[in-house]
Amino acid sequence: MESAEHPNASTLALDELVERALKELERLKYSRRSVRRYRSAWHQLIAFARTAALGENYSDELGARFIMAMRLKQGERAKPDEGWRRHVQFLVRVLSTFVRDGHVERSKIDLRQICIPQSMRKTLSDYEHYAQTRRLLRPSSLRAEMCTLSVFTCYLESRGIAKLNDIRAEDITSFVISRTHLGPRATSTTLSSVRALLRFLLLRGILQRDLRAAIPVIRVPRDAKIPSVWEPELLEKLLRAVDRSSPVGKRDYAILLLASRLGMRLGDIQALTLDDLKWDKATIEITQSKTLAPLCLPMLEDVGIALIDYLKFGRPQTSYRKVFLRHRPPVQPFADSSHLHFIVSRWRELAGIRFRSKQHSGLHSLRHTLATQLLRAQTPLHVISDILGHRSVASTMIYAKADVESLRTAALNTEEVNQND
Repeated sequence: MESAEHPNASTLALDELVERALKELERLKYSRRSVRRYRSAWHQLIAFARTAALGENYSDELGARFIMAMRLKQGERAKPDEGWRRHVQFLVRVLSTFVRDGHVERSKIDLRQICIPQSMRKTLSDYEHYAQTRRLLRPSSLRAEMCTLSVFTCYLESRGIAKLNDIRAEDITSFVISRTHLGPRATSTTLSSVRALLRFLLLRGILQRDLRAAIPVIRVPRDAKIPSVWEPELLEKLLRAVDRSSPVGKRDYAILLLASRLGMRLGDIQALTLDDLKWDKATIEITQSKTLAPLCLPMLEDVGIALIDYLKFGRPQTSYRKVFLRHRPPVQPFADSSHLHFIVSRWRELAGIRFRSKQHSGLHSLRHTLATQLLRAQTPLHVISDILGHRSVASTMIYAKADVESLRTAALNTEEVNQND
């Protein structure tokens, strides 16, 4: 990505640093709403630095003290003009990264906003067809991979690489270093996509030497992380907070139940159609977007009631067959790239829910929560695997790590151990 032109951001006065960072956001085509949020937070940072006499330059100490002062306290709600305080840690981190690296990496990338170099478009299009027809990537995986490779080609252009056959090992190394802000799993996925493209370029004779050795291998165990789960009382508090008298509330409540009661994946909820609802059999029958395997789920009573309430009294009149729609004009299904995180965060904020420790709280965490609840109820693993649509029981085993209560029962009594020594 093209870097902002500044010799040493750490020596710039705060107000000049902020203006340059805002221009970088505009260059990356951030929405006006997002730029407005960054501007509000960073201007408050400038005022805070002056009031606290912390100097005219940015420092990690200034950032940390500003976050501590502006972070919402337990039970506190942001004022209408201070919505940015809910994201203050992230907003400050973006400015800190700009100081360090001289550019901003988008946390979410819209492929439509990325300008792929003209000289590379044909080859990238050929690779997309190859990945779809030969590697048989799922549509969602293909979109993610092409997004990553679009960023890669833009990065190459910023280093003066006009054609893909001009790639050098040092260009790949530099790109890898530029992605250090990503977590291990995201980094591993990114590098895997670049490695696949390099292999394609070698097969097509576009590259004369294999450059894949320049890409480090990052091994991330599939069960390295403990799934984020909700305490039962917090989940019920979330569901009670939903305004089921409004059309949007009816929609959101049905979505939350599908995730928390049936464990449906985000992609399957988005893809759910009216034809998938088998009212005569009281089942929901889908083809899973991740595995392409069929899945039949029971339409639990509360889930069925919520769906009927939304379909009859909340869903806009439309010819679309997908169950869940955006309610703001233009009325249409959610984009495949939408994570629907706002649905959880909206009602979680209204309910005043705060977790004891940092964790994920999107729709997928509700799926994790169901799996953990089933484990606590001593449901056999193969039954949980069938409910979640896993290909094998091995995929279900990871949820045992989140069942803290069961793990406690397996803990050794230290007094007994000492007595046996």
